[in-house]
Amino acid sequence: MEFLSILITLVGFILGLGAVTVIDLHGFMARKSSYWTRATIQTHKITKPLIWVGITLIFVGHILLKKSGVLDENAIFHFLIIGVLILNGCFLSFVVSPDLLTQEKEGRSEEILPKSLQSKITVSFIFSVLGWWGLVFLFVKSLV
Repeated sequence: MEFLSILITLVGFILGLGAVTVIDLHGFMARKSSYWTRATIQTHKITKPLIWVGITLIFVGHILLKKSGVLDENAIFHFLIIGVLILNGCFLSFVVSPDLLTQEKEGRSEEILPKSLQSKITVSFIFSVLGWWGLVFLFVKSLV
């Protein structure tokens, strides 16, 4: 059971963190480039579901690891970070994504995003990077 739990969690990290890295880099490049803005709008359609699958697998894997006693007394921090990542994902999926899709639908996918939206995305980016890599660190620490 431990092997399966660790495998589920690792697959979640591979899918989720890989997708997060791709979309975060696209978003960073899109701050000043119409080319990268269009690429970001297109790419987020693929990365968004992969991130949700990844975080779901990580959550399931962590529940199984907690039940089997692999996660230590710091498991609460794992679940708090997962909660923050879920909230961040909800913001991106239900606030930012509709704006991007509207911009695309209106034929403005090459327009650089408004500064107000860029600021929100930057804050989300910080939560994303710290959350995902913090969770990786805590996960590895709990296994060692």
